[in-house]
Amino acid sequence: MKCFWVKAMCGIEKLLENNQLWAETKCQSDPDFFKRLANQQHPEYLWIGCSDSRVPANDIVGLEPGELFVHRNIANAVQSTDFNCLSVLQYAVEVLKVKHIIVCGHYGCGGVQASMGNDEHGLVDNWLRQIKNIYVAHRAELDALSENQGFNRLCELNVMAQVDNLAKTKVVQHAWERGQELQIHGWIYAVGNGQIQNLNVSVSSIYDVDPAYRLNPTSRQARPTVASTNE
Repeated sequence: MKCFWVKAMCGIEKLLENNQLWAETKCQSDPDFFKRLANQQHPEYLWIGCSDSRVPANDIVGLEPGELFVHRNIANAVQSTDFNCLSVLQYAVEVLKVKHIIVCGHYGCGGVQASMGNDEHGLVDNWLRQIKNIYVAHRAELDALSENQGFNRLCELNVMAQVDNLAKTKVVQHAWERGQELQIHGWIYAVGNGQIQNLNVSVSSIYDVDPAYRLNPTSRQARPTVASTNE
């Protein structure tokens, strides 16, 4: 047990050593880098991606720290009940004033693959239910493809669905109502070659949203509130 603990601590210490080397290298190449970074962040992009460790957001688009606001979860999902994601979205849009939201999935996504089967995986099954719904809705198309092609296609369809989910949110629609410049894009990353493909499903106005999901313009003061129970 003691030997295991020593090895684990050595592994952690290696990360701290790597951090020291990284910080020193940054300072040598750009002495004012951390001074600028400490002032404040002004990213133009919100990245909603998968938690997969093989998809490092900043690296694959060539951006430095402070240039990309990032939210990641299993299978890059945007769910109406996920207050973590929605809080990130609101901060990015209303405070940071990002101009672009990028939903980036990746081929070979384990979460998407799990949603295609019937095996039990634990709590994550609840999270993946939305993606399974996408699978069922497109089953005819997917079943006509080979197993690997169908898997990759579902990874794409999942990204498209999450772009659609973003456009239905109050945060995004209120931004468009204010006249704020905001576009949502759907991309997919190939781990095997490092290339990103644009799925060409970008939306940039309320008119790109199905009328059934369009919210009528209101002011904050005019929005419904819960009636007080203290009478």
